[in-house]
Amino acid sequence: MKITLRDLRHHALASSLFPLTTLGRAISRLGFVQADPIRAPARAQDLILRHRVKGYRAGELDRRYRALRLEEDYLYAYGFMPVATWQLLHPRGRRALTQTEQKVWNIVAGQRRLHPRELEAQLGKRREVNAWGGYSKATTRALERLHFLGLLRIGGRSNGVKLYEVATSITHQPMPDQERLHRLVLLIARILAPLPERSLRSAVSFLRYTAPGLAGRNSAVSELLKAGALDCCEVEGIRYVWPHGRLIRREPKDAVRFLAPFDPVVWDRRRFEHFWGWPYRFEAYTPPAKRKMGYYALPLLWRADVIGWVNVVNREITPGFVSGSPPDEPAFHRAYEEEVERLRYFLG
Repeated sequence: MKITLRDLRHHALASSLFPLTTLGRAISRLGFVQADPIRAPARAQDLILRHRVKGYRAGELDRRYRALRLEEDYLYAYGFMPVATWQLLHPRGRRALTQTEQKVWNIVAGQRRLHPRELEAQLGKRREVNAWGGYSKATTRALERLHFLGLLRIGGRSNGVKLYEVATSITHQPMPDQERLHRLVLLIARILAPLPERSLRSAVSFLRYTAPGLAGRNSAVSELLKAGALDCCEVEGIRYVWPHGRLIRREPKDAVRFLAPFDPVVWDRRRFEHFWGWPYRFEAYTPPAKRKMGYYALPLLWRADVIGWVNVVNREITPGFVSGSPPDEPAFHRAYEEEVERLRYFLG
């Protein structure tokens, strides 16, 4: 049976926007939830989870983080993940710690959980250049490096600030590097499937930072395609890939959803434009005068089409439509109002 762009869209929605479940099961099924600190109207991780968790409220992930035994770390972006995903990223290699890192680790090891501010009294506020060319406190940078090495973990948050503790969760049996790499590639492919092969290769390229030392990243996608672990097809000149299995061709319901800018459904901008025929742009870091959609525009999904966006400012919801006006269907207006009420419940 010939695969069409419509089939790919339906599979993307059905596989990612699965029936509402519990928070633990949703995160386990996703394997990774991207995080972002901007709250407009809520943080990205909460906006992503509200479409997948029954009765979800903003901030619930933070409140239940420890009970769910989750981890924070980098995959193809920074976010929350189950321990099984976190373990695939390690070991990241060991090296001798710097003097500052050793001092920081010794202090953290002597406490249950540590707020970065607690280090200042003992180690001062000296700054150093961070990865973005700006300046961060040397102690904060040391905490981040120890976390990256797997010596520390994020034990929770206090008003959005990471709390650190000694890591004890990396207890899995070592596996061959190729198997670990292939599992990571298949995980990324499952989260974002189906997506252009070029986009998958780009996402996998981040593993050179997040899982350094794993050789064969450039050939991993080709190897999995050859082995049949990934399926593929070409539609309108673009080759799409997804983990082996039939595409879900289920028709979407008459529902409206306001999606997060980092939701798996809209994450890949190349796929977004091919699927829905217009370019979505995240404009939080765009000068106000140059914004076309808004500071934190949420893509508006109606049935199987993203037809516009909404901005939520002080809980006032303002829509915008690619065509200039909303669909002239009573079903759309009913679904839109239902989504507005869901968002208000979510925000509390």
